[in-house]
Amino acid sequence: MQTAITTNNKDALKQWNACFYLRLSKEDGDKEESNSITGQRELLRSYVKNAEDITVITERVDDGFSGANFQRPSFIQMMEEVRAGKINCVIVKDLSRFGRSFGETGKYIEHVFPFLGVRFIAVNDGIDSMAKNSRSDSIAVPFLNLINDAYCKDISIKIRSQLETKRRSGAFVGAFPVYGYARSEKDHNKLIVDDAAADVVRLIFCWKMDGQSAGMISDKLNSLGIPSPMEYKKAMGDKFHTPFAKPGKALWSPVAVFRVLRDETYIGTTVQGKFSTPNHQGQKEVYKAHR
Repeated sequence: MQTAITTNNKDALKQWNACFYLRLSKEDGDKEESNSITGQRELLRSYVKNAEDITVITERVDDGFSGANFQRPSFIQMMEEVRAGKINCVIVKDLSRFGRSFGETGKYIEHVFPFLGVRFIAVNDGIDSMAKNSRSDSIAVPFLNLINDAYCKDISIKIRSQLETKRRSGAFVGAFPVYGYARSEKDHNKLIVDDAAADVVRLIFCWKMDGQSAGMISDKLNSLGIPSPMEYKKAMGDKFHTPFAKPGKALWSPVAVFRVLRDETYIGTTVQGKFSTPNHQGQKEVYKAHR
C-alpha cells in the first residue's frame, strides 16, 4: 500500500528577506513623477504583494544622492545588513535607481551579490537573478548599465557647463554665501550685504589695522558674545554642515578670523569653483589652480 505524500508549495519555496532600495537625485535628471520616492515605493509594494517567497524586512532611501557613485549613506547601511545576513534580496524600481556607474553597478550585480547569495530584482527592467527567463544573464544588462552611465555623464556635463557660464557672468552659485553676505530674495544667484554680519566683518578689519592679532580678535569677539560664522548661519536657519564641527557651541577662533581677513569677496572679487571632482562619478575633490 502506497502512502500519499503531500507538500506545501509555499513551505517549499526559499524565503527571501528583502530590502526595498529607493533613490532620487535632482542632479542626474530624475524629474519624472514615477521616479519619486513615493512612486518607487508603490511600484515595489505592488510587485511583492503576491510574492509568497519574499518578505520585506527593511527599506533604505537615498533621497538627493546621485547614482554616479555608491558612497550613499543608506546604500552603505543596506550593504552592512547584507553582510550581516539580515537581508538576502535587494529590490529596486530599475537599474538606474540602483546606480548609474557602468563599472560599479556591474560589479555588484555580476560579482558581489552572487558571491553573497543575494537575489537582485530590478522590476521595470525585468531582471531577477533567481528567476527563469529573466534578463539577468542576458547581454541587455551591461547595455542598460552603459546607457545609465552615459546618461549620468551627459547630465553632469550640462550642469557643469551651466554652472561655469553662471560663474563667468558673475552669478553666485555656491551652497552658502560668505559670512557678511546673504542671497537676494529676488535673485538667489545675487549676493547682498547682510548688515548685521557685515558690521562684525568691519570690526575685524578695523582691529587688525590697529595691530591686533587674530587670537586677540577672536577672544574679543567671544567676550562680546558675537556668534561665530557657523553659529550665525544656524541662527539664520541655514542647514549648514561641516566635517570640522565639534560638539557644543562653535566659538570664534584665530583660524576663523584669518579666513575673514583673507577672503577676496570683501574687496569685491568673487572666487568660485576652486574645487571640483574629476568626473561625474564624484571622486575626491581636487583643487583647480587659478589661471
